[in-house]
Amino acid sequence: MEDKIEVEVTLVFPAYNERKNLKNAVRKTTRALEEITNSYEIIIAEDGSTDGTDRIAGRLSSEYQFIRHIHRDKRLGRGLALKNAFAESNGRILVYMDVDLATSIEHLSALIESVRGGYDFATGSRMLPESKVKRSLSRQVASKSYNSLVRLFLGSGISDHQCGFKAARREALLEILDEVKATHWFWDTELLVRASRRGYRVKEIPVEWTHEGGTKVRLIKDTVQMGGQVLNLWWQLRSRQ
Repeated sequence: MEDKIEVEVTLVFPAYNERKNLKNAVRKTTRALEEITNSYEIIIAEDGSTDGTDRIAGRLSSEYQFIRHIHRDKRLGRGLALKNAFAESNGRILVYMDVDLATSIEHLSALIESVRGGYDFATGSRMLPESKVKRSLSRQVASKSYNSLVRLFLGSGISDHQCGFKAARREALLEILDEVKATHWFWDTELLVRASRRGYRVKEIPVEWTHEGGTKVRLIKDTVQMGGQVLNLWWQLRSRQ
């Protein structure tokens, strides 16, 4: 991987069929970044979209020099889209967030400041007492159960592994990037688990998070699948001890 550093912050949007949300996300995030740093880039990691997201991302990258569009003809999965984007990034601080802006953009400064202040990784947490979360009871129960499973089997001390709002020191993320084998939603969890096991400092920050509906997470199917991935990662880590 190339280590040429050109900007302070790289922010990546993993985007699959986000035609309705992408422009608004880029607009709000650009305004927020301008208040935080004068050196940044935005990468739209567009993952085989079929709804025209690729055309919107292409136009945005043509209009603004600080926006790059990485297109894949076929969907690789959220995790691989993020991995490929970070491999091509130029920032000292690497950030990613979901295009639906479920996590309030107001917390972006705190996320970046955590890494500036010495943490290797920072992540939004919906499980902290100070957080304000709006979602259905079924999703609340599923999330708490899943995170409890991760802590039980993988020895993690983190309360929320799946919030799509994370930042990392470049060197720390790139050091473990190839170790993270998950290709879709479990990528977030595996990243934090491996970072913690390496002894990296991880900061959880309270966030305001709202589920507006239309999520691409299939509650039952994805929860069961990720539960299986938790057990698979537990076996991998146990086998290497």
